[in-house]
Parts: sequence; C-alpha cells; structure tokens
Amino acid sequence: MTLTVAAAVLGLEGVTSLLLGGYVGVETVVGRPSDVLSSLFVAAFGILVGAGLLWVAWGMLRTERWTRSPGVLAQIFAAVVAITLIQSGRQAIGIPLIAAAVVGVVALLSPQTTHVLYGDQLYGDRD
Repeated sequence: MTLTVAAAVLGLEGVTSLLLGGYVGVETVVGRPSDVLSSLFVAAFGILVGAGLLWVAWGMLRTERWTRSPGVLAQIFAAVVAITLIQSGRQAIGIPLIAAAVVGVVALLSPQTTHVLYGDQLYGDRD
C-alpha cells in the first residue's frame, strides 16, 4: 500500500512537471520570451524531469529496488522548491507541493515499503 502511495505521488509530480515543461515550450514558440534559449532549456528540463519521475513511479509499481533512492531524492528537491515558493509568497503552489513531498517521503521510508522492496535481505540471514 505505501509503495503504491509513493508511486502515485511521484506519478503526480511527474505529470505536473511534464505539463509545466510542455506549457513553457509552447509559450516559448508562440510567445516572445526575452531569452529563447533559456526558455527552451527550462521546457526541456521540465519534460526530462517529468519523464524521469514517471519512470521511477513505474519502477515502484513493479517493485524495483533501485527506485527508492531517486524517489527520496526527488522528495527532498520538491521540499526545497516548496519552501522557496512559500517564502516567495506563492503558498497556493508551495503548500500542496510540500504536502506531496512529505507524504511521498513517509511512504518511501515506511517499514512496509522497505519490506516490499528489500524483504528479509535487508537484515541478512539470522539462523
């Protein structure tokens, strides 16, 4: 259950990042950005991050061990971004993002997730 929650959080973050990256890309093409190259970089970065988060979420649903570390790292970065947004007066975006990051990291570090991903191998054989 907790692994599914973590995958859902990462999936939601991934879709959001893809949509925002796509939005910046479209606005770059149809609008008049002051710096086209920077705008294209931001769009590409958003799309790549979104694709990466979706890949990690898919791996979690398949109970692949490697997904835990990038999942936790993504939540740490999300928390930093959320705090920055809150401090800059964008609570409407920052508060939901920090809530998602907290839910994600709690789900990723829960004993149930640890058992599903690592089983008894985490503690070794204790015969």
